[in-house]
Amino acid sequence: MDWHPALIWLAIALLLGLAELTSGVLVLLSLGVAAALTSAVAVLGLTLPWQLLAMGVFSGILLPLSVKVIRPWFSPSGVAYGTTGTGVEQGHTFTTLKRDFDDASGIKINGDFYRLRVAETGATELAAGTLVTFERFDGTTAIVSRVTS
Repeated sequence: MDWHPALIWLAIALLLGLAELTSGVLVLLSLGVAAALTSAVAVLGLTLPWQLLAMGVFSGILLPLSVKVIRPWFSPSGVAYGTTGTGVEQGHTFTTLKRDFDDASGIKINGDFYRLRVAETGATELAAGTLVTFERFDGTTAIVSRVTS
């Protein structure tokens, strides 16, 4: 069987599209779309250097477009991923809760549970529903102070 270059580019596009299922970052998918568009260039009969140039141009356009424009559509609004522990939560008020499997007291920041320690007393157990103000992290423990009304 004689493989036309367009079929090879389509096979590459398919493999990149399937590989995207493991990452979910849209990088491999945009490279797959670029490979599919390059197959259209191959159908026109252009040589390999022109096909590689087309792949580079398509990738250069689609990668930033997918990462900066399309990917945020799939992220929940109001969540600043990668900012936990940088101080952006400092001074915010949280409600304590008890973890199911070990009854540990903690707070949830950006969906992640952190055990707590009260700065003033060193206590690590508070009743669920207690209002606390986040101060800082000590390792993975959230140092908090109780909110006084």
